[in-house]
Amino acid sequence: MAGRVGVLLAAVVAVVVAAAVTSCAADGTRESSPSPAERRTTSAPPASPASPASPASPEAPGPGSTPTAGPSASPTAEPEPERPEPRRSFVTIPAIGLRDFPVVRYRGSPDDAPGTALQNAGEMASPRGPRGGTGPGEVGNFIVTGHRLTGTAPLRQSPALRPGDRILVRTGDTVHVYEVRRTRWTSFREPASLRAQRAPVPGRPGQAASRPMITVSTCATLEDHANGNYWSDRFDNPEHRIDKIGVLVATRPA
Repeated sequence: MAGRVGVLLAAVVAVVVAAAVTSCAADGTRESSPSPAERRTTSAPPASPASPASPASPEAPGPGSTPTAGPSASPTAEPEPERPEPRRSFVTIPAIGLRDFPVVRYRGSPDDAPGTALQNAGEMASPRGPRGGTGPGEVGNFIVTGHRLTGTAPLRQSPALRPGDRILVRTGDTVHVYEVRRTRWTSFREPASLRAQRAPVPGRPGQAASRPMITVSTCATLEDHANGNYWSDRFDNPEHRIDKIGVLVATRPA
């Protein structure tokens, strides 16, 4: 009996061991060979990067909507074109009794042939160009030359002008008011002196002009003759000129 029980126990143990071995083998097979469903899950391709969102297009206005007006550019005022300087301006110097005397602009240098011809014709002259000056009211040197002893002699008394005296120049519809500040003498026999006379800052060649100035110039014939100097150029100008230098102090409508 005891022997039969031992045989039965041994058989039971064998069956249990066999079942355990089979179960382990099955588990090993499942770990080494994943199912097709598991392969699809683990080998799925990575998600592609999201493309940038396209800007939303403006909606077209509906039939009943009112379109909104965009910002409109404010109109820009066109600058007024500069009017050309009249050929003639008119000079008034109250201190010497000169009133509305014509001065004619021309291209040249002070007291050259064209300028002398204008003075001989009874007017005053104002040169322009590289060897002349600027127009009335402009930054730089507005040069006016006139006879003192011959013809109409508009500048007969100009050597008597003093600092503070006014020189009024009417051009077009504007009056430019200059104030005399100083006196200088120009020598026709010295090129450096002539360059200084027509410099943008009268008497100071090489200095940049920063404001409108005026040179009113006439002959120093009486003074030269009194000193025994009878030199004259081919236009009968004496050696020296007496220049009254002024600066612009006001501008007003004519």
